[in-house]
Amino acid sequence: MVNKQLVQFEFIHADLGYGSHKVLSDINLTIQPDSVTCLIGPNGVGKTTLFKSVLGFLPPLSGEIRLNGKSITHFSSRDFARHVAYVPQAHNTPFPYKVIDVVLFGRSAHLGYFNTPGRKDRMIAESYLDLLEINHLAERSFPELSGGEQQMVIIARALTQETSFLIFDEPTSNLDYGNQIRVIQKIKTLKKQSVGILMATHSPDHAFMLGSQVIILDKGSLFRIGTPDNTITTDTLRQTYGVDVQIFNTPNGLAPSRKICAPVIM
Repeated sequence: MVNKQLVQFEFIHADLGYGSHKVLSDINLTIQPDSVTCLIGPNGVGKTTLFKSVLGFLPPLSGEIRLNGKSITHFSSRDFARHVAYVPQAHNTPFPYKVIDVVLFGRSAHLGYFNTPGRKDRMIAESYLDLLEINHLAERSFPELSGGEQQMVIIARALTQETSFLIFDEPTSNLDYGNQIRVIQKIKTLKKQSVGILMATHSPDHAFMLGSQVIILDKGSLFRIGTPDNTITTDTLRQTYGVDVQIFNTPNGLAPSRKICAPVIM
């Protein structure tokens, strides 16, 4: 990453929602830089609302959201994009752009309004295709790729913004099992490169895989915050999702042992 400035988000007594409809109340939260934070919770508890708020699409109903001590409302969209990149669940385009062109869109925040990407920009884009091991797709048409391939390309586009903070909205949704694991492996690689990451997920196992900070939302508020060991417990998952789950350590064989979740099916 060229932009080495670490990014920290702070929610200060923030009420989040739409118009007069409050979804999340009195959120006081610090999302640390240079780490992974997994956002977990059932459908309808406010994960999307929190994401739209932290990205500046929804202004807080009250309170404040700050990026490095400055209210996000004081950033232009271009300045914000130099600090934070967003990876959506899915990306559809009716235009047959080549993969390299889709990835180059990530350079927009660093270009003038009437400038086009140059040789340096292309080299940066190609370096992230290499990092994600998808450089062989560079000349392929984006709409013709598989869902897993498209997701990797969108991650490459976000990295090409050269920010130091990435926001992932359920990055493994709609992917097959192999591509889910590959995406998590790449996120773990980014963590090692001092990239701050906020990631919404429906899988508590992802937090154990990534060794991340965990934020659990439930009933319009912050339910639990902490390490996976402290937050992802049988009691917490029962209260949050209404199901019984066993949590146990994997055998300590060739890979480091870690905890996994197994639902109890009667």
